[in-house]
Amino acid sequence: MSSTIEDPLRRTAISRWHGRLAGNQAPRRNHWRTKTVYYKAVEELLASRPNMPLTWKSVVAAARPHGSRSTFYEVAGGHARHRMVDELITDGRSDAIQIALRYARTDPVEQLIDEAKVWSFWPYRQRLLAAGTPGPEMEPALIAAVAAWARTHEALAVAVGHTPPACAVEDLTVINEGRLAGMRAATRLTEVIRTALAAA
Repeated sequence: MSSTIEDPLRRTAISRWHGRLAGNQAPRRNHWRTKTVYYKAVEELLASRPNMPLTWKSVVAAARPHGSRSTFYEVAGGHARHRMVDELITDGRSDAIQIALRYARTDPVEQLIDEAKVWSFWPYRQRLLAAGTPGPEMEPALIAAVAAWARTHEALAVAVGHTPPACAVEDLTVINEGRLAGMRAATRLTEVIRTALAAA
């Protein structure tokens, strides 16, 4: 992979957010571990009850082993700790701000779904980076990864209007080196998800 593409992909706002939280190996008071409990609960609920709206209460009830209202609001909502969207805002670049605006949610459950999409897509992203795909081929490889993720995580992919994982949107803007705005990248990947699921 071209270092001019690879290095920025490893330093995106969401990559920094994920690395800082998921890289915490502390056994106690590990916020990423707590977030992951709620991400898993969201994905399981969406898959098992696709026609029922999620509420904070249903997510708390599904969060094992000990979901609670207080921990739910630590990981989701306007005052949650370490929100992904805050990392994009802090980054301050134009595309990061556009993506933050696209993913700014008033509903804490939708915010949790957005972060759960990133969590579930992350292994696909890691494989993509490890493959060493050359620069010009990175965009089709990313699109293929998003389509594969959507087919494997269909209920999560469909949630919140087929919104793509925010990290994939940010990656697409980086790959295009300023030629594709964050909002347009989100729209393009939403269509990738819709097309992949329609063909499945």
